[in-house]
Amino acid sequence: MILCYGEILADLIGREQDGMLSYERHAGGAPFNVACACRRAGGRAGFAGCVGDDIIGRYLHDFAARQGLNIADISVLPNANTTLAFVELSASGERSFCFYRKNTADYRLPAHTLANVSQANIVHIGSLMLSEAEGVAFADKAVDEIKRAGKLFSFDINYRDDIFPDAAAAKKAYAKYAAAADIVKYSEDELQMFTGKSGLNGLQDVARPDRLVCVTLGGKGSAYALGNRVQVVPSIQVQVKDTTGAGDAFYGALLSRLDGKDFTRLSDDELYAVFRFANVAGALATTARGALDSLPTRSQIEQLL
Repeated sequence: MILCYGEILADLIGREQDGMLSYERHAGGAPFNVACACRRAGGRAGFAGCVGDDIIGRYLHDFAARQGLNIADISVLPNANTTLAFVELSASGERSFCFYRKNTADYRLPAHTLANVSQANIVHIGSLMLSEAEGVAFADKAVDEIKRAGKLFSFDINYRDDIFPDAAAAKKAYAKYAAAADIVKYSEDELQMFTGKSGLNGLQDVARPDRLVCVTLGGKGSAYALGNRVQVVPSIQVQVKDTTGAGDAFYGALLSRLDGKDFTRLSDDELYAVFRFANVAGALATTARGALDSLPTRSQIEQLL
């Protein structure tokens, strides 16, 4: 099973019509998206996170309960607000974020949720919590428990520029988790942020024989590095409506194919097939608004392979 820890929140996606800007409410939060994407792609997945005791929090709690997750451990905190992410879309479907995180619940995960680690093969931690001291304290406990239990640790950089003062502060916050991860995901821009090298030129700087490095390349697909084994895997072409959550859909599908496997023993052909499957999932996720509304099923993905 893939177990994800981190934020569950409401994506409020802007839509302008007849001179009026309105916001649609969608469930979101990167690690929650990853869990749902994994489950939809045919994997076993769980999620642990926090919401406030408010209208949005109750909506998210009920939404999560309907997603068929193997674990949905969502704490409702009476003295915190549910986190909101306002999302603006460009004409091409690219998104920008503005987070509302005043006294919010997303980074206040209780330690008792770490009891779920024993049921997982891969434990994934979202990065948004690392902007707050409480979130860092939980992440440190989680990594210790993951390593103690002999599970694989997955980490997504997922940099958001309005959460940290600047990229340097974010890089400092992420560094030890990226170094500790067995599976780590970067976007192409995040890889450049960490290595100072453009494109995929920095891939070998973060590669290790015992770590699978994943890099999303938008419509071009993805790339991976496993030690000195490096490969770019193309995606499919789709009509893009909203890129929100596309990387999460990719990653959830990818983790679903790695569950229970020793990725260091996979051949290049096997890894290519894993990344191709994930690329198709990520592409299909861009064909509707919201991170979760267009998550593809395993059969939908396999039809396009």
